[in-house]
Amino acid sequence: MKLYGKNPVLERLSVNPRSIKVIYLNEKNDTAAVGEIARRYGTRCISLGEKEFFARSEGCNTQGVIADIAEFSYAELEDFLELSDAQKPVFIALSNITDPQNLGSILRSAACFGDFALILPKHRSASINETVLRVACGGENYVPVVQETNLVAALQRLKKAGCWIAGSVVEQGEDVTGFSFPFPLCVVIGAEDKGIRQGLLAHLDFKVTLPMPGRALSLNAAVAAAVLCYEIIRQKNAKDKVAK
Repeated sequence: MKLYGKNPVLERLSVNPRSIKVIYLNEKNDTAAVGEIARRYGTRCISLGEKEFFARSEGCNTQGVIADIAEFSYAELEDFLELSDAQKPVFIALSNITDPQNLGSILRSAACFGDFALILPKHRSASINETVLRVACGGENYVPVVQETNLVAALQRLKKAGCWIAGSVVEQGEDVTGFSFPFPLCVVIGAEDKGIRQGLLAHLDFKVTLPMPGRALSLNAAVAAAVLCYEIIRQKNAKDKVAK
């Protein structure tokens, strides 16, 4: 698996340097600082001529930096279910999200707002690949990602562990700006075109809708997820302060 670009590689070096096997640097780019930081971590660096480097880039925007990294390591849902309610992250379960760029953007937003974990279906869903990592810009280092064969069963286990299950829908849900989210929480987000899979809807405790007073256009899943992440964490932090 490859990681492209200065910032994603530097982020990975600072968080999980052991996952990097080797870093390739384009001699024609200003990459000396990356090489210097990598050597501090004992990470192997190889400088390549432009032609040889380009052959490894597969046409991606690399900023002169490519890292060969270990395959992505998924987390186990059970590890989170055993935590106390206060320690549980906010779970984001994705339904019908097949576009890796959307998944990468959601991962990045979850990392920026903090205290989230993603749950992905094993089938009919995007998984963590090089495109996702490139779009996530290092977000994968801060957000645990769980992959589940049966998303319905995963929601049932979350409920048993005390989590409320919310679903993001285009219409006929509670206005998210006036709704008080209960915690611990899992929010299910579906694709822009297909929404949440029908079999999951019966397991929702409530539905929420993002108000759109402007034109009647839909938001794609990544944009909707970013708005929801902001509002959910805003409320969670406010409630945590009151609890203290």
